[in-house]
Amino acid sequence: MVSALFFTLPPETKASVKQIQTASTQEEIRQNLPGLLDGLEPDHPGMHTTDTVDFDVVVSGEVYLELDDGAEILLKAGACVIQNGTRHAWHNRSSENCVIAVTLVGAERKP
Repeated sequence: MVSALFFTLPPETKASVKQIQTASTQEEIRQNLPGLLDGLEPDHPGMHTTDTVDFDVVVSGEVYLELDDGAEILLKAGACVIQNGTRHAWHNRSSENCVIAVTLVGAERKP
């Protein structure tokens, strides 16, 4: 499975399943990115893990990438991150939208 998308993270928000409120939006995500919503953690807003290798490029704005150990990295336009099934969250603490281009390549997690 390979999926590519752009997503916009509004200011002062955390990506969370609670933000995806409409049934039609949830259905579109389930069809285009199977399993993505299942990786979100309700007890840790925005934190999620997927069985994919993720290629992320910040197109505009800036965003903090929070990693499993609590470390946060500020990424600005042009920054690229490659993640291999990493537990992480995105936080936009700026006053502008952040646009991120993502390509997800399906992978099989090994115990």
